[in-house]
Amino acid sequence: MGAVTDDEVIRKRLLIDGDGAGDDRRINLLVKSFIKWCNSGSQEEGYSQYQRMLSTLSQYRSIAGAHEKIAECKKQILQAKRIRKNRQEYDALAKVIQHHPDRHETLKELEILGKELEHLSHIKETVEDKLELRRKQFYVLLSTIHELQQTLENDEKFCEIEAPEAGIKTAPKP
Repeated sequence: MGAVTDDEVIRKRLLIDGDGAGDDRRINLLVKSFIKWCNSGSQEEGYSQYQRMLSTLSQYRSIAGAHEKIAECKKQILQAKRIRKNRQEYDALAKVIQHHPDRHETLKELEILGKELEHLSHIKETVEDKLELRRKQFYVLLSTIHELQQTLENDEKFCEIEAPEAGIKTAPKP
């Protein structure tokens, strides 16, 4: 087999250990290594044990650094999810907004409709004035017809009164 890098070892240990529940085991192994180093007989054996302890300590520091990086990455993922959600909401709102005319067009349409409403109001007033004039004229016409009818009835009565004197008879009214 080839040489295994520190990163691969750390990854394997993180996968096995998970969220760091094996910290006690690591501390016990480090203490045992320290005791072996203290009890080592030869200088070479002590040096190799010392190098193993340093390597183990650096791995532990790497694991702690990896935990910090994981926590930071989780924060970045949450922030990215929030940004993505906001963008989706923004896109949905943008689509809704695009279906509506912009403010300038709306104000222009309102101005046109206002002018049209003003014109129609003027026409309505004109028609109402004409209608009022026609009512007055109709009232005058009815009143004139009524007066004419009264005049005709009076003339008829007057003719009947004068007719017997002259001896002319008029035809009876139906």
